[in-house]
Amino acid sequence: MLDNRKIKIAVIGGGSSYTPEIIEGFIKRYDELPVEELYLVDIEEGKEKLDIVGKLAKRMVKKAGVNINIKLTLDRKEAIKDADFVTTQFRVGLLDARIRDEKIPLKYNCIGQETTGAGGLAKALRTIPVILDICKDIEELSPNAWLINFTNPSGIITEAVHKYTKVKCIGLCNVPILMHMLSAEVLNVDKDDIRMDLIGLNHLVWGRDVIYKGESKIDEVIKHLIVGKGYTAKNIPDINWGKELLESLNMLPCPYHRYYYLTDIMLKEELEMAKREGTRGEIVKKIEKELFELYKNPNLEEKPKQLEDRGGQYYSDAACELISAIYNDKGTIHYVNVQNNGTINCIPNDSVIERTCYVDKEGAHPLNAKPLPSKIKGLLQVINEYEALAVEAGVHGDYGAALQALIIHPLVESSIAKNLLDDIIKENIDYLPQFKHLMK
Repeated sequence: MLDNRKIKIAVIGGGSSYTPEIIEGFIKRYDELPVEELYLVDIEEGKEKLDIVGKLAKRMVKKAGVNINIKLTLDRKEAIKDADFVTTQFRVGLLDARIRDEKIPLKYNCIGQETTGAGGLAKALRTIPVILDICKDIEELSPNAWLINFTNPSGIITEAVHKYTKVKCIGLCNVPILMHMLSAEVLNVDKDDIRMDLIGLNHLVWGRDVIYKGESKIDEVIKHLIVGKGYTAKNIPDINWGKELLESLNMLPCPYHRYYYLTDIMLKEELEMAKREGTRGEIVKKIEKELFELYKNPNLEEKPKQLEDRGGQYYSDAACELISAIYNDKGTIHYVNVQNNGTINCIPNDSVIERTCYVDKEGAHPLNAKPLPSKIKGLLQVINEYEALAVEAGVHGDYGAALQALIIHPLVESSIAKNLLDDIIKENIDYLPQFKHLMK
């Protein structure tokens, strides 16, 4: 039975280029998710983008004829107070920080990527103090609210929230949803008729099975990958996995596994692209500029198709569906980031994993899982420990934890870890209050 109580939602990072998609998601579900107040929140540096995207959001709502009161504000506390749900989609340091996250590792001949390896650590260190500050506001002003986090690196950020706050938090990523959609396309079936058995960590998740009407179809999807057909994200080159790798794995790798399984090829691709077109962050900066020019058009009243070029497709739609599942006690299946609590028996219970979950009004409940085979267990355990160290470094400004996180990460050459970390801290110090003591 659907809940008819009107609700308040706060979107932290409301000036994001993704916001039209989340607006579209709320409009589409208005009958089952009666959002009365939708606060779009940003910081002073994002004020212009907030104004542009906020006006577009209001035009979209007006055209749809739904009674959603959209409010634009730089006052985070006002937005969070008495909210039922808070979503986070912010980037500390904006796209210039992402570009640094990509370029600094490349200088050391390491993978430069915004969510994993050295770039992912840099982003986590900047983001953790901010998310903990947001959680203080939630604890004080709306202690019963759900935090739906899709700020990257989603798994690390969600783990920091679970370990250091009392906030009810579920992490979200578009990669599992993308894998679901691509699998449905491969099988030529309706996306609502399949379910995936997904397990792992954020951006390190494996598909153990694809179920269509009770029947396993994973072999068909793997065969599709073997012949070199597309199964990737906008921001990751569609490099062929190789027949032997896929057959021996006998699971679906997520697009980000290319960084681990095809490291040298991916690094070469990144270095060549950086020289030819710029890093992905530089490309995205150009796309964003074009998007906001489109958003300014007073006649635009819907999410433009060009937003698909930005990457991250399905993020916001998945967030809206997750919110509806909690609000309406649906008991539906979602792929989300939650505390492990024994689901994966070879890593700590307080780790955050990415798993196929049953979602109702109490939150996300990971489905039971068979023990992991050795071929994926070792890599998962190493990245799990890297993430735990990243959380400790981000919360406490612990240089040693940050250094060890880089040393054990497979995408970082251990001999250059210290110089790499020193560059990361130096280039990001304005966003790293927890590391200011190192600059004395």
